[in-house]
Amino acid sequence: MSMFGDGLDKAVQKAFTRPAPKSAGPQMRYMVKQLGGTKAVAELLGMSQRQVERYVAGKAKKPRADLAARLEREVTKRWQPQIRAKAREKAATTGGIVIDTRARMGYTAPIGSTDQDRIRHLTVALPPVYAARLFDAQAAGASDDRLREIAAEALKEVYFQDGGRRAGSLDEVRFTDVEHLEFDL
Repeated sequence: MSMFGDGLDKAVQKAFTRPAPKSAGPQMRYMVKQLGGTKAVAELLGMSQRQVERYVAGKAKKPRADLAARLEREVTKRWQPQIRAKAREKAATTGGIVIDTRARMGYTAPIGSTDQDRIRHLTVALPPVYAARLFDAQAAGASDDRLREIAAEALKEVYFQDGGRRAGSLDEVRFTDVEHLEFDL
């Protein structure tokens, strides 16, 4: 499970104008409409085409826990793509993104300064350029480690260096042991 990728997805999902379907029948009908047939849904979810047809017809109602989780994840991934795209574009061009995290952070700095890692709870508004970098990396399939690096660079510039007004000789920010992470658009 990707903590940073999931956090970005949850932030975008807050922009949805309608809730995604919750029960198996409407979820299956939505997936059949999106993928163009029951066979494609069956292959995606790893089940028989006939069972997908049963859910669509309302004859089957309660999927197994693992199937219910996969189905919900796939529906949510495809739900309101235009709203999702607009929210990402707004964050990447004008709004920026807010990161709320509780994690161990430290940095590499010149000798004589306090660069020891410590737990910090930060809520920081990141400029649109970093929102764009995070969303672009996520869309390109970047790993959670790469998303963590981008977030660390953003925190270095915005929080530690305050846009160039302090800590100019700061080299690298370490962002580890994440206890809590939430993004907001």
